[in-house]
Amino acid sequence: MLYNVLKAMRKEMVRRKFSKKTVETYLFCINQFFKRNSKNPRSVSKKEIQEYLGDLAMEDKSGSTLNVHLSAIKFLMEEVLRRNINLNIKYSRRPKSIPTYLTKDETKDLFNVIDNHKHKLMVELMYSTGMRVSEMLNVRVKDFEIAMDYGWIRRGKGNKDRPFIIADSLKQEIEGYIRENNLLSDDLLFSRNSFIPLHTRTVQEIVKKAAKRAGIRKNVHPHTLRHSFAKHLVDNGYTVTDVQKLLGHNNIQTTMIYTHMDNPRMLNVQSPFDSLEK
Repeated sequence: MLYNVLKAMRKEMVRRKFSKKTVETYLFCINQFFKRNSKNPRSVSKKEIQEYLGDLAMEDKSGSTLNVHLSAIKFLMEEVLRRNINLNIKYSRRPKSIPTYLTKDETKDLFNVIDNHKHKLMVELMYSTGMRVSEMLNVRVKDFEIAMDYGWIRRGKGNKDRPFIIADSLKQEIEGYIRENNLLSDDLLFSRNSFIPLHTRTVQEIVKKAAKRAGIRKNVHPHTLRHSFAKHLVDNGYTVTDVQKLLGHNNIQTTMIYTHMDNPRMLNVQSPFDSLEK
């Protein structure tokens, strides 16, 4: 019974164009719920759901985790099984910590210790555009409008497209890499064989080893480059709305962690990569 319900839930989420990550997260949450509650999904009570969430809270799960479990259960009950459980609960999120970012000197040091041309370009591209590692690994040659100074992240977080800026200092390097590797329009820029993306763990190891070689005493991972991109834009005088658009944040409060500016203006944005002294 549970197998058929999960299959139907996956089918409904795919039909609604949920991101792959959301689909897997929701299915994981439902599996966790039914590990503790072996009843038929169609006969689960509101009280049992509340008790399950209460148990998670007692285990000191974060508000974000509780909200995700609640959303997954509500989706199953209301959208798949067509049951109105009327659970209007919201759990408070824990305050966000200040993200780790690199100084401009540390950023240059990180680039300079990477000898492999492909690896270096991947790291430079993540920093110069603010891409998430998953977005960088899925970018294709046809997504670059190099002559126009921008490109497109297709189906990023939230299944949305958004533009990214291309640093002037990287244009020739990107074009040269495409030529040298005989990449076609539909090819992934970075891959194992043009169509299979590299694993995110590969990029994590590249960044981690480079940070160690550069003597950077911080916990550096690919997302640190995205934080650094945002922080350096703010340092270079760009506003929270400029940064919000480039990071793809829905809520400006998410972007405000990088700045305390309260007079947003629209500006033409130049990548912070171009302001690094070479």
